[in-house]
Amino acid sequence: MKVLISGASIAGPMLAYWLNRYGFQVTVVERAPALRKTGGHAVDLFRPAMQIVGKMGVREAIWDKKTGTDAIVIHRDNAKPVTVDLRKVYTAVSDDHVEIMRDDLSEIFYDATRNDVEYVFADSITSISNDGYVAFERATGRRFDIVVGADGLHSNVRTLTFGADSGFSTWIGGYLSVVSVPEHLAVNGVMQLGAKVGRMAGVYTADHIDDGRAIFLFRTPQELSYQYRDAARQKQLLREQFADMAWEVPRLLAELDHTPAFYFDSITQLRLDTWSRGRVSLVGDAGYCPGPAVGGSTSLAVVGAYTLAGELATHMPDYAGAFAAYEREIGDYVRRSRDFAVTAAKRLVPASAVSLWGLVQAARLIGVLPGGVGRSLAKLGARNLRLHDMVALKDYSPLQ
Repeated sequence: MKVLISGASIAGPMLAYWLNRYGFQVTVVERAPALRKTGGHAVDLFRPAMQIVGKMGVREAIWDKKTGTDAIVIHRDNAKPVTVDLRKVYTAVSDDHVEIMRDDLSEIFYDATRNDVEYVFADSITSISNDGYVAFERATGRRFDIVVGADGLHSNVRTLTFGADSGFSTWIGGYLSVVSVPEHLAVNGVMQLGAKVGRMAGVYTADHIDDGRAIFLFRTPQELSYQYRDAARQKQLLREQFADMAWEVPRLLAELDHTPAFYFDSITQLRLDTWSRGRVSLVGDAGYCPGPAVGGSTSLAVVGAYTLAGELATHMPDYAGAFAAYEREIGDYVRRSRDFAVTAAKRLVPASAVSLWGLVQAARLIGVLPGGVGRSLAKLGARNLRLHDMVALKDYSPLQ
């Protein structure tokens, strides 16, 4: 069967890898002219995702590119800096975890598939017919048995298949921006974080990258008005939101004038009842983004792609049966990730001084407790901090 995947970031190459292992003929189309090499933010892989990359033989490559950020130093007005041991925080959340730059992870997955999968860069899908004929912006149209949207929160495939996003996306109260900054502004192994009510600004780097990454998180009472790709307007909004914040924020904001890589988006959650229609399905953020930076969307995308490939191989050539099984298999994981993200979006950027104090004290407490105690508290927590580790992967190995 011929499968077309739109998107070459995380879920797309992951899906392509497993489909190729199962004997599918795979093409990946990507709007960008090449893989993004700079500007990505740090993402997390938790135990089920780490089990999958272990099956792929790329666990060591991922581990070699981990960020190595082991601590956060939180700076607040008129308060002593608080240092939080991130290693204990991560241990409380997951038994097997790594933090890696998104662009590094994308490149590792691409390298694992580039010799066996057809990649078409600098192109995009313009239409998908019921019989599988796909038209492109540049290339000649072709026919595919299955089309999968792995093209992110603002998915083109989702729009073509399900219509406009207005009925599917829900803003859950915040905004995220990532800015590439000079390496000297960051301290290797440590995220420096300035915190105020409703706003967080941090900067970090890693051994193997030659720049730093500034991250801005903030919340507003109402949703802001701007266009998705209007970087000038987005930078203006960022300056307005952080204009009166001290610490290192003015130096970080000054880099907006000449940064080589800039990202800005709302923390938005997708809530579709189904991720498939006809011969088209969605995977990762394109179908069930729980919210950037708050819901573990990268691990969810890895598990989703692995599961979709396995169910397609199991049910081949019945793609409708495969899509239904895929949605049943990861539906609970998606719903729990959504619930967790809504709470995390509220608590990650506190809306009051009391909430900010509580967040700092909670992080500090986990950091000083023995690892076993932290894990026990996380397991008992009503918000289920260990939701990712509770996912049991289905074994599709007999299909290979």
